[in-house]
Amino acid sequence: MPARCSFDYAVVRVVPHVEREEFINAGVIVFCHDHGFLQARIELDEARLSALAPDADLPLVKRHLEAIPRICAGGPEGGPIGLLPLRERWHWVSAPRSTIVQISAPHTGLCVTPEEWVERLLDRVVRPPRRG
Repeated sequence: MPARCSFDYAVVRVVPHVEREEFINAGVIVFCHDHGFLQARIELDEARLSALAPDADLPLVKRHLEAIPRICAGGPEGGPIGLLPLRERWHWVSAPRSTIVQISAPHTGLCVTPEEWVERLLDRVVRPPRRG
């Protein structure tokens, strides 16, 4: 059996009205130091957001969400934060904030490859449940 390593993950949430504390999950961030891996995937369900908050500024929300994968990927496309070392980028993107885009508390798991968990987590916490 291949060796397992620990990884951390957080859920990206859209909180259109912070005072109401209602949100929809819009993506995941997975970090595995042992594999030098930091990746975010965003899958915003625009219809769900519109149902929750018809007045939400969708272009603004999308711009904020689109920045997260760029920062995780690193490099100049991620701005100044994208130039930080891997662990520092993880800490920056997973830091608590009280804006329209929020990050859940980080969680820990074990994996053989962190890539597999990106899809698993999207299925578990972001995508609507499948019937049958």
